[in-house]
Amino acid sequence: MLDRKTALNTAPAGRPALSAAAEIAAPHQKAFDTYLRTGDDDALRGLVLEGKALSTAINSDGGYLIDPETAATIQGVLKSTASIRSISNVVNVMANSYDVLIDHGEVGTGWGTESGPVTETATPTIERISIPLHELSALPKASQRLLDDSAFDIETWLADRIAQKFARAEADAFINGTGVGRPRGFLDHTKVDDSLWTWGSLGYVPTGADGDFEATNPSDAIVDLVYALDAEYRANAKFVMNSKTAGAVRKMKDADGRFLWSDGLAAGEPARLMGYPVLVAEDMPDIASGSYAIAFGDFRAGYTVAERPDLRVLRDPFSAKPHVLFYATKRVGGDVSDFAAIKLMRFSVA
Repeated sequence: MLDRKTALNTAPAGRPALSAAAEIAAPHQKAFDTYLRTGDDDALRGLVLEGKALSTAINSDGGYLIDPETAATIQGVLKSTASIRSISNVVNVMANSYDVLIDHGEVGTGWGTESGPVTETATPTIERISIPLHELSALPKASQRLLDDSAFDIETWLADRIAQKFARAEADAFINGTGVGRPRGFLDHTKVDDSLWTWGSLGYVPTGADGDFEATNPSDAIVDLVYALDAEYRANAKFVMNSKTAGAVRKMKDADGRFLWSDGLAAGEPARLMGYPVLVAEDMPDIASGSYAIAFGDFRAGYTVAERPDLRVLRDPFSAKPHVLFYATKRVGGDVSDFAAIKLMRFSVA
C-alpha cells in the first residue's frame, strides 16, 4: 500500500496541479492591502524575513515594493498611453544608469588580387551614450474613513492614480525633458538642417513657409521628411505629432487628389500617413513659427527608455491629517540612442 507522499507523487497526469504562485502572491497581497489601509507592516516584514514573497522588499528610505499585480497594472497603463514609450526601446536595469554602445562607423574594405598586398582599412567608431535614471514620484491621498471601508478596492485606486501621474510626466519628459532631474527628450537636442547633419544632432527638413506648410503643394514637405530618413530606418519608422497638427495634415492630398492620411481599418490600429503609422502625442509642439511639430523616425532604434522594474510606496498618515498620503516612486531615464534614426520637420522657410 502506498504511503501519502508516494501517492501524491504518482497522481494521474491529468489532475490539475495547485498553483505555487498563488500561494506566494495571496499572502503578499493581503499583507500589502493591510499596510495601505492601516499602516500595519508586521505581515509584510514577516514575509520578507521568511522569504515567502520574493518580490517584497523594504526600501532603505522606508516603504515597500508594490505587489506584482498592482505593478503590472501600472506598467500596462503606461504602455497603453500615447507616449514615446510605446514606440521606443524600453529596457529594465538595476543600476543607476544605462549605457548604449553605438557603432556609427563602418569597417573599411578594399579589393585585392591574388598576389597583391593587403592594405590596412579604416576602423569602425564606437559611441557610448549614458542614460542616467531619475526618480519619478506621485503623492495621491485618501481619507482614513475611505480606507476603513472594506468595499473600497484600494489597490486598483492606487494603481490608477499613480499611473495617471506617471504617464503624464513621462510623456512630456520623453519629448521635451531637459535631462536635468528628468529624462532628456529628443526635442532637447541640437537641431540642424538635414543637409548639414552630423552625429550628436537631429536633422530637420523645412516646410518652406514660416509657421505653416507652403500654400502650393504642401504635401511636398511630408515627402521630403520621409526620404530624409535612411532606408534602413524607414522600414520601422513612425510619425509623431499632436492632435492639432494631425488635423492639418490629414486634409492633405497628393497630385492625384488622394488623401495622404488613412485611418486604421481595425480597432486599435494606428492611422497612417503615406503608409507609415502615426502616434498622436499631445506633448509635441503646435504648428508655429520655427516649431518642430512633426517627427519621423525609427524610435525603437532612435530613443531608449531605461527604468528600474520596481515601484515603491511609503504610507504617510501624519502630514495631511485626516488624510493618508501614499508616496510612490520609480526610477526612469530616457535619451536619444541613435541620432540618425529620427528626423524633424521645422515650420520655417529654411
